[in-house]
Amino acid sequence: MASSSALNTGSGPSLTDPVRYPVSASSSVRTKRAFVLILLTLLVPGSAQLVAGDRKLGRTALRVTLCVWAVLLLAVVLLLLNRSMVITIVTNPVTSLVLVVLLAALALGWAFLFLNTLRLIRPVLLAPRVRPAVGIALVLALVVGSGSLGYAAYLLNVGRNAIGNIFSSGPAIDPVDGRYNFLLMGGDAGDDRTGRRPDSLSVLSVDARTGQTAIISVPRNFQNAQFSADSPMRRIYPDGYNCGDECLINAINTEVTNEHTDLYPGVADPGAQATMEAVSGSLGMQIQAYVLVDMDGFSKLIDAMGGIRIKAGGWVPISGETIDEANGIHGMPLGWIPAGDNTLDGYHALWYGRSREFVDDYARIARQQCVQQAMLKQLDPATLLSKFEDIADAGTKVVDSNISSSQLGSFLDLAMKAKGKEAKRLTIGPPDFGPAFSTNPDFDQIHERVDQLLASASAKGPQSAGIPDDVMAVPQAGAGHVQAAGAAPATLPAAVKAAPQPSPSDFTPVTTTPDGEPITEEMLNQLKLEGDEEAIRQLVATNGQCAPL
Repeated sequence: MASSSALNTGSGPSLTDPVRYPVSASSSVRTKRAFVLILLTLLVPGSAQLVAGDRKLGRTALRVTLCVWAVLLLAVVLLLLNRSMVITIVTNPVTSLVLVVLLAALALGWAFLFLNTLRLIRPVLLAPRVRPAVGIALVLALVVGSGSLGYAAYLLNVGRNAIGNIFSSGPAIDPVDGRYNFLLMGGDAGDDRTGRRPDSLSVLSVDARTGQTAIISVPRNFQNAQFSADSPMRRIYPDGYNCGDECLINAINTEVTNEHTDLYPGVADPGAQATMEAVSGSLGMQIQAYVLVDMDGFSKLIDAMGGIRIKAGGWVPISGETIDEANGIHGMPLGWIPAGDNTLDGYHALWYGRSREFVDDYARIARQQCVQQAMLKQLDPATLLSKFEDIADAGTKVVDSNISSSQLGSFLDLAMKAKGKEAKRLTIGPPDFGPAFSTNPDFDQIHERVDQLLASASAKGPQSAGIPDDVMAVPQAGAGHVQAAGAAPATLPAAVKAAPQPSPSDFTPVTTTPDGEPITEEMLNQLKLEGDEEAIRQLVATNGQCAPL
């Protein structure tokens, strides 16, 4: 009676309104109404309840929807104006936890609205043949809407846990002379070792404004390393790490881990810290943080990325068992990575950067630099988003670092700036120094070369440092990469210096013998069976050449 009175006076809703009262509507109108309500809940959560259900619930949900839209709009504006701030908010342990909780709550609330919408649709009023289609549409909308928010919360939590496992909670660092300097170490942590032995040492120096990167490679057999002035190890080795042929720079980690941890109270990884101090003192630059990559887990990270693409200058062996350690001779190779364009999975990428059979250690360093650049170049947003869970999971098994998690946002932003910029490189050994240099290094010369390299990779550019551009990039035969700052030989004619120089990727892979016969795995294995190691060395001499694709 009350509703009838309301109808007669025009003061209440009409019972013939098909949106709120579908009982009196035709079958086709009910079908359209069902799909419209689903679409409204998907596009404007709360609007379906506002027009066809509980208006109080609808108004509350609509307010939440408008607030979410406002926050998203603000995030887009901040992303355009201050990208590092947005990344810092997302990667910060506290704010990321808040975001995970909010996303999960929004996902549950949206799911509740979809279920409420199903009640408003009243499937029993629909034609039997229409009900399955409406049910499927609602489930799909639920997955697209609420499911996407729930999955976003899950991925954010995965990333949050990975960041917590990899990065430290220590203090933030400031750039030194406008640059951030990181030591990247790649090492093995076998069962017979205490700590990782870093067989690969590279300093990544990044301009804090532009992201321009310089890579300085230090050979693992570098001797007489100088510890920085504030290093506790200077008490034991005041004149450098000079205890003979066994005192290679990659032995510092193990020695400190086994014998001198008391010098580093409160330090999570004394061996890595001491190695960082040795590289810092030897290069004459302040290195602020390290990233330690376990090579046994390295392949998992590349597999999670879907592999890397490189152009190889020469064939690279996957070495078999060592049969003559003194001369570095192995048994039959387990396989070969061919010259030319390759897509390498984790196993082959690991061997590509690790193998040094038939060539010297400096060809291996060049390949390691190439693998690093390929990973940075090919870890694009699409790959990161589509394989985020695998990459994050692999990262926790591969990477350890003393970088503060509070600065991860600004460093990720810097990495984005670095993408597309070709890194300038220097190796403390061939081709930038003589073969015996790492055994008897001249530290004044090293410091001069490093200063020139960093000047060339600074925001102001090389001309501001008084260094001609043509000296910055002089290629060396067979080096496979550009000569770094200050590395041009003094006897190089001025005409050659002034001539246009090829890029690091401007080389032709060696795929044939000098007689024009194609180099094959069978040919290389046959030479190995015949014991003709020298012939193999000549055929694979260019395997230090490499460029990311």
